[in-house]
Amino acid sequence: MIKDILKETDGRMHSTITSLEEDLSSIRTGRASPALVERLLVDYFGAPTPLLQLASISVPEPRSILIRPFDPSTVKTIEKGILASDLGITPNNDGKTIRLNLPPLTEERRHDLVKHMNYRLEEARIAIRNIRRDQHADMRDFEHKKMISKDDLERGEEELQKITDQFIESIRKIGFNKEQEIMEV
Repeated sequence: MIKDILKETDGRMHSTITSLEEDLSSIRTGRASPALVERLLVDYFGAPTPLLQLASISVPEPRSILIRPFDPSTVKTIEKGILASDLGITPNNDGKTIRLNLPPLTEERRHDLVKHMNYRLEEARIAIRNIRRDQHADMRDFEHKKMISKDDLERGEEELQKITDQFIESIRKIGFNKEQEIMEV
């Protein structure tokens, strides 16, 4: 019983970390990365479609992203999607490809991005704590129903706390690394 709960806890917390990493990859840093635009939704024949499904994305230079639509008729649509996004980048198109040139970030913009990142980190910590709370409640229910002993409950609680601490530390490390990346000039 306890092992099943702990295994489920580990899986749910791991998916929270994966989701956080995906979120943070879309935060712009000083370097160009395809992750900045891969999940950008573009209105493709009335349906919001991720840019990754409409074009190949590459990074030919450290501060530019090259987007090659699979269908050249979608260049204007992709350009509108980029302009409507919160990236703050003006696309340049030559009729067949779109080039995004990333200007260097200002100090103020870097601090804003760090604040935004910290907000997302806190959301992840809250999600981890909510998972712990739910799993802890399940353990207590099993103990009340006499499905596990009090000793099993205590061991389970200790193990649950260890897993939670591991994931909270993982969030801290991810945040530290991303902050270094954002603040790098």
